[in-house]
Amino acid sequence: MLYLIAEWLHFEGVLNLIRYQTFRSGAVLLTALLIGLLIGPRFIDMLRVRQGKGQPIREDGPQTHLAKRGTPTMGGLMILISLTISLLLWMDLKNPFVWACFAVTIGFGVIGFMDDYDKVSKASHKGVSGKVRLLLEFIVAGIASWIIVGQINTVLYVPFMMQAGIPLGPAYYVFAAVVIVGAGNAVNLTDGLDGLATMPVIIASGTFAIIAYLAGREDFSAYLGIPHVPGAGELAIFCAAIMGAGLAFLWFNAPPAAVFMGDTGSLALGGALGAIAVASHHEIVLAIVGGLFVFEALSVIIQVFWFKRTGKRVFRMAPIHHHFEQLGWKESTVVIRFWIISIVLALLGLATLKLR
Repeated sequence: MLYLIAEWLHFEGVLNLIRYQTFRSGAVLLTALLIGLLIGPRFIDMLRVRQGKGQPIREDGPQTHLAKRGTPTMGGLMILISLTISLLLWMDLKNPFVWACFAVTIGFGVIGFMDDYDKVSKASHKGVSGKVRLLLEFIVAGIASWIIVGQINTVLYVPFMMQAGIPLGPAYYVFAAVVIVGAGNAVNLTDGLDGLATMPVIIASGTFAIIAYLAGREDFSAYLGIPHVPGAGELAIFCAAIMGAGLAFLWFNAPPAAVFMGDTGSLALGGALGAIAVASHHEIVLAIVGGLFVFEALSVIIQVFWFKRTGKRVFRMAPIHHHFEQLGWKESTVVIRFWIISIVLALLGLATLKLR
């Protein structure tokens, strides 16, 4: 909104900074952070009163988690509120990429909210049927993919190779939707310990803020040999807003967590990362930067597949973070070490920009 006002009134001097994506990236991060910190305490109190027993804790999970009973969930609503307000304030609202990514964020957030509400109201960890969730997710992701692909080509670019790509044609629409849905569910599976998903999302968002900005600049993208996507630079501001909202939430989600993100937040944030990766034409890089999320999702797939075939488990418990807990690692140890892995993977993802 402020950007459109600046364009309309032809701001000059200091106010002209509003037109710069770098300035608005910093401004939106601080705005989302402040909003999240301000609404956090009362919002958590409201959730605690309304939910009573809080998020259901699985009896067959790590026994240390039983002490978390009574902790409210749906904290992702805090993230979505601070994210939405800050984006509407600082984004270029004429940019179609913004609305596509915003649609995924809110759409996946609503689906996650439905799941969280079902769990809390029925005091069960089952929630909404997986098939129903996936159907709704693919509908939202399909609409967003249609908007995004209307602004870019249908080539899947390969990292480490100068402007090398695989033309997918109409199949790119399906591929884009799969990336978005896959990212949403991968982050959702990672959200099992206090702060475990939040910081890797912040790290991945910071990485893609750089990538989106560079992809949106014709001069930088030509120098680096990455695909140029006009308008993608605005997504750097979107990423910065996720970082600010995520940092505010982490303030309350740090061990011992006062609130859980729930599917409301994890699905929304994962879906947003997927949509940003598609819009910036760095889908494969997302698999590197978000390698932790990929590893978490693969651990579940491997566990289920192998157990159905042999009746035996590969891991003591899936997702993989529970496996390490069962090995005797403290929760804080698992979380911090996974954060370190996320940082290393983010650096590897950034290395793909130049190693071509």
